[in-house]
Amino acid sequence: MGRKKIKMEFIFRASPAILYSFLTDPATLVRWFCDEVDIQDDVYTFSWDGSEEIAEIVDDIEEERVRLKWEDADDPEEYLDFNMYKSNITNETILELTDFCDDDEVDEQKDLWTTQMKKLKVECGG
Repeated sequence: MGRKKIKMEFIFRASPAILYSFLTDPATLVRWFCDEVDIQDDVYTFSWDGSEEIAEIVDDIEEERVRLKWEDADDPEEYLDFNMYKSNITNETILELTDFCDDDEVDEQKDLWTTQMKKLKVECGG
């Protein structure tokens, strides 16, 4: 079974600074992404329903990008990337998401991220 790279784009009214805080601050991550998170230096331990996943921040540009590499990823080239920028035309913030999943899970993964981004929009004010 192969792995697929998925890219999705979401539009927010919130500024890149606000989105960045929701991607990196434990107090806001638990409001939309996970049940619990523990951060030690650049290592994040996320918890969902009692199971843990560990990721390291490998690229962090404040108000622009957060890239995580999962400790147990099958492929060392895989990552979870949040890239954000302001649209010059609409003045909205564009959040580009890049993730990886199995070939047969693309639709499920996209549905999951769409749901998570709806939660994020509610939490960050749009």
